[in-house]
Amino acid sequence: MSEQSTINKLIEMRLTAMANALIIQSEDPKLKDVSFEDRLAMLVDIEYSSRKSNRLKRLIKNAGFDQPEASVVDIDYTSGRKLNKDLILRLATCDYITEYLNVFITGATGSGKSYLACALGMEACKHFYNTKYVRMPDLLLDLKMAREENHFKKTLGKYANPTLLILDEWLLLTPDEYEQQCIFELLHRRRKKSSTIFCSQYRKEGWYDQLGGSASPLADAILDRIIHDGYEINIESIDPTKDISMREVYGLKSKQK
Repeated sequence: MSEQSTINKLIEMRLTAMANALIIQSEDPKLKDVSFEDRLAMLVDIEYSSRKSNRLKRLIKNAGFDQPEASVVDIDYTSGRKLNKDLILRLATCDYITEYLNVFITGATGSGKSYLACALGMEACKHFYNTKYVRMPDLLLDLKMAREENHFKKTLGKYANPTLLILDEWLLLTPDEYEQQCIFELLHRRRKKSSTIFCSQYRKEGWYDQLGGSASPLADAILDRIIHDGYEINIESIDPTKDISMREVYGLKSKQK
């Protein structure tokens, strides 16, 4: 069997990285004395690494991060905010995902909530967890349109199925009764099966009122499905008189929160 025939078969089987590596091997005289087993191992390693790299790229792309450049390594701990570095580094290991725990990130506009959430989301992708980022207003609009077009269940699955869901602008606006039903259904399906990062301008203590308080039959049910299992990061200014927007720190002035 000719080497070109082998290369063609590798390409046909979509083992393109291995095929390209084999071509390089055949043109490198230094590899003539390398054993067959070692050369084969080299080819397999290259194909394996290529596939993992491509998988990571797909996960990041499909996540739809608002800030895809966000990184845990680049989090600024010297900008006058109270940040628990030890907790953030612990969350970066993604152990909370294996335990089906949530993360609650609260703070004022411009405090860096979205950046931190996307940075943790990037770590989840690096651990090859299926991740999805969405703004709460966009999610509710998507579900409403899906209901009208008779594919609600499929659209709900788009947000219920990811191992990690990042809900930005959580309860920024008070949801109406139908929107609360959508939220309840989503969180009920994710409970004890996955993890969710909630980014909100309101602390957890204010979520009940944002959901309509005692006037809402679903407020307690929604909160019961999330608040008992999670880590809380409340981003506060050490000196409010010297506040600086984290969009400015991270060069995100032209982007949304």
